[in-house]
Amino acid sequence: MATVTFDGATRVYPGSEKPAVDSLNLEIRDGEFLVLVGPSGCGKSTSLRMLAGLEDVNSGRILIGDRDVTNVTPKERDIAMVFQNYALYPHMTVADNMGFALKIAGVDKAEIRRRVEEAARILDLTQYLDRKPKALSGGQRQRVAMGRAIVRKPQVFLMDEPLSNLDAKLRVQTRTQIASLQRELGVTTVYVTHDQTEALTMGDRIAVLKDGILQQVASPDEMFSRPANAFVAGFIGSPAMNLGDWRVEGDSAKFGEATVMLPESVKSAIGSEDKVTIGIRPEGFEIAEPGIDTIPLKVTFVEHLGSDSYVYGTIAGEENEESRFGSGDNSETMVVRVPPERKVAQDQVINLRPRPGHIHFFSAVSGKRLGD
Repeated sequence: MATVTFDGATRVYPGSEKPAVDSLNLEIRDGEFLVLVGPSGCGKSTSLRMLAGLEDVNSGRILIGDRDVTNVTPKERDIAMVFQNYALYPHMTVADNMGFALKIAGVDKAEIRRRVEEAARILDLTQYLDRKPKALSGGQRQRVAMGRAIVRKPQVFLMDEPLSNLDAKLRVQTRTQIASLQRELGVTTVYVTHDQTEALTMGDRIAVLKDGILQQVASPDEMFSRPANAFVAGFIGSPAMNLGDWRVEGDSAKFGEATVMLPESVKSAIGSEDKVTIGIRPEGFEIAEPGIDTIPLKVTFVEHLGSDSYVYGTIAGEENEESRFGSGDNSETMVVRVPPERKVAQDQVINLRPRPGHIHFFSAVSGKRLGD
C-alpha cells in the first residue's frame, strides 16, 4: 500500500494550447478509496492515465509513496488497472485470465493457483474458474477483471469507469461489492466515474474536476452539504440542486414573486454585486402557508416514485426575470421532493419554505461559496 501524490501535474495534448489536466495538486492517502468525478472531457481519465504511466506529464510530478514515478514505465509502477471493457482473453478460462499477469512475470504455478483461488473466494468466482468469459454475465466478467488486478497485489488500484457496461440493477449491486472489497483489501484505490451517485456511495473522498481544474476534494457528506462553488453544487446530487441568479435588494434576494432573506455573512461577502446565486436541493423545501419567506411554485408535473414524489414547476413571476432558476444546467424547471402522502396536483400553485440551513449562496461572478 502507498499514498499517491499529484504535485502540480499537467497534461497538454499535442496540438492543443489548453491543458487537459491543469496543475493538479491532490494527495490520496494510504488505503483510501478516492473517486475522481466530473463531466465528459473534464480530465478525470487523463489524470488516471497519467498516474498509470499511459500519458506523459508535461510539468509537475506524480509520486507513489515517496517514489517519483513521473518518468517510470507503467510496468514498474506497481499498479493494477481495471478498465470499462473488461479486456479478458476469450480463449482462456477464468483462472487463466486472472493469473496471466503472474505467469508472464514468472511466478511459480503453485503460487499463481493459490492467489487465483484466494481472489476467486473473495469475489465469489470459485465455481466459475474453469469457464470461458463468454459463459459469464457482465457482472461476473467485471469481477474476473477485478480478480486479475487483485492477484497482482499492487500498491494502487486504478479503476476507469468499470461499471459503465452494466445495466442499472447490476451496477448498484457491483458498486457495493467493489466498495466492500476495497475496504477488505485496504489497497489505495483511484476510481474514475462520470456518475456522481457512484461517487457519493463509494468513495472515502471525492475529487471533482471541471475543464482540467480541480474544483473540490472532500468527503461525500461535506461535498453534498457544503459544495465549494456553484458548479460542484449543481453537479453533485440527484436530482440536481435548484440553482439560479437572484436579484439583491437590500437585505433580501428576489426572483419573480419569491423572496429569500440574506444572512449577514452573505450580505457582507456580496459587497456591491447586485446578484447572488442561490441553490436549494429538491429535499430542502417544505410545503407551507403563503408568507413573505415562501416561494410560490406553479406545478407543471408530478412524478410518483412510491417512496417519494417529485414536483416539477416554475416560480411564479419567473417570466419577468432575465435568468432562470431550476434543477440542471440553465433549466427553468424546479424540482421539489415531497412525501408521497402529500397530494399535489398539476397546475396547482404551492408555497414552499426552504428548510433552515438548506439554502446555499454563491457569488454570481466567481461562483464561489459565500457565508458560512
